[in-house]
Amino acid sequence: MIAATELARRHRLRWWEALPWIASLACFFAFPNYLAFGTQVLITILFALSLDLVLGYAGIVTLGHAAFFGAGAYTVGMMAMHWGWNEPISGLIAAALVAGAIGLASGLVLLRTHGLALLMLTLCTMALLEQAANMGAAWTGGFDGMPGLSFSKILGLFGFDVLYYRSQYLYALAVLFACFAIVRTLVYSSFGQSLTGIRENLLRMHAVGAPVRVRQVLAYTVSAALAGVAGALFTQANGYVNLAVLSLERSAGVMIVLILGGYGRLYGAFVGAIAYMLLEHVLAKAYPTAWQLGLGITLIVVALFARNGVIGIFDSLRRRIERSAR
Repeated sequence: MIAATELARRHRLRWWEALPWIASLACFFAFPNYLAFGTQVLITILFALSLDLVLGYAGIVTLGHAAFFGAGAYTVGMMAMHWGWNEPISGLIAAALVAGAIGLASGLVLLRTHGLALLMLTLCTMALLEQAANMGAAWTGGFDGMPGLSFSKILGLFGFDVLYYRSQYLYALAVLFACFAIVRTLVYSSFGQSLTGIRENLLRMHAVGAPVRVRQVLAYTVSAALAGVAGALFTQANGYVNLAVLSLERSAGVMIVLILGGYGRLYGAFVGAIAYMLLEHVLAKAYPTAWQLGLGITLIVVALFARNGVIGIFDSLRRRIERSAR
């Protein structure tokens, strides 16, 4: 009992952190007809979580994070299409390695800059990869992408359910949990605390002798690898990949997710992804030709009155309750 208490204290484990995972499992049984939608939500959460590591914790602003999502998506797609390598778990590992390598190579160059220059260079990196995928039609399928991909059973036991997405949902949930554990461990480690210091005061971190650029590149690489896993999950779950995985819309969408949920917060990606995709689904159903107007108005309200998203609203309410109780 004492050892468990010490472990929880060291890793800042809280009882309510189990609630999102319990809710996710409950949704599997409660909404069996919406598991395809739920799978996309889980993939979006993982993608947003990868961006939050660099944007929310390290303070690295990027508009090209879809480059790594797309790299992972195309990696498993090309492996399945051209080499017949369709084993899901090893595909995720390969996608993480490829996306991480691209993140490392680009990070060594791009992170020499900052501000608007960095923003534009990340955008250019994504655009270059998108054009490469478009031109390399022999390998990537070009504009048409690679439809009709099939993958073997997960761990040799669970086949992909193309109709109800039962296996895809549980598979995505398991991968998300594993990746979340990695991010959570990093955030609460000394490395994660140094990233927060870099975000808050870059000059002071230089002054105390911290290896700022090394840690930025490392965070960027890990984030890229996680985004690659999210992209690989997308391809495996849906059985296709096309140029949309490398689009500006996907990069902008995941940033909107963090704005809605709250960046620099472990569960901001969860809240933001659910809020964004539900809002998009409801508005598109109610107003098929003008749903983006409603989404835009919602984002303006959040940006003006909830500076750190939905999580920020709950934090403000909690602080007010604590002050009134004193």
